[in-house]
Amino acid sequence: MKTAQLTVALVQHRCHKTPEENLETLEKGIRSASREGAKLVLLQELHNYPYFCQTEETRFFDLAEAIPGATTERLARLAKELQLVIVASLFERRAAGVYHNTAAVLDTDGSLAGCYRKMHIPDDPGYHEKFYFTPGDLGFTPIDTSIGRLGVLICWDQWYPEAARLMALAGAELLLYPTAIGWDDRDDEAEQRRQFGAWRTIQQAHAIANGLPVLCCNRTGIESTEDGSASIHFWGGSFVAGPQGEILAEAPHNADHVLVTPLDMRHSEEIRRIWPYFRDRQIDAYGDLTLRFRD
Repeated sequence: MKTAQLTVALVQHRCHKTPEENLETLEKGIRSASREGAKLVLLQELHNYPYFCQTEETRFFDLAEAIPGATTERLARLAKELQLVIVASLFERRAAGVYHNTAAVLDTDGSLAGCYRKMHIPDDPGYHEKFYFTPGDLGFTPIDTSIGRLGVLICWDQWYPEAARLMALAGAELLLYPTAIGWDDRDDEAEQRRQFGAWRTIQQAHAIANGLPVLCCNRTGIESTEDGSASIHFWGGSFVAGPQGEILAEAPHNADHVLVTPLDMRHSEEIRRIWPYFRDRQIDAYGDLTLRFRD
């Protein structure tokens, strides 16, 4: 890590109907974070538009854009002006018929430091992402920036310990998750608590197992399909966890929020010395992890 102390920020917000409205909201949030000393800003998953994956409609492919493209260029100018790193989340048009759910990392000089393409693609009620997104082909490869090496993953990736581990094994110093996840309001309050608790706990476990801070930025608000037949109540709750899984900062469920918190980047080194998971891994016995299932 380039610095012992790093102030990070997450911009959680309700999505508006147009990219321009959302980018204006994001710019205000990023500028607010910068005034509080943030040098790294994480944005939520697919932040430019409402969550279109609730239905399968070919017209939504028109939302996709190139990387580099208009959004990355706009955010790159902002990153350079404010001298911070921005992790954005976009619907990438790579070629006709090849689209990705992609995180783009803009460095402090305005350059595109790198991209991560979402590897685990869900196909669940209300989350029809396999219709839209080709699985990523860039691997679980951290992205080097002027502030350090970032292990960027996206939403459904956050449930898989293998993804976090591979990022950590490649030298990631932070794990970052742009996210879009929420409740079905037909579930009762107890079930909603269980879902949110599981979501946060699994990511705290990634922090603990890898001795790394975890940043998760989720969207908030209720988003309905155009015909009103379905909706998702995005639960917000963006948070930052330290390398022992401790919650350092968290956002509310139902409000726009710019979450800013300092990180002591030396803490990971200290924790790995007393909890040496990497030293004690029995790597010769893990070959079956590459199997789909052990019959």
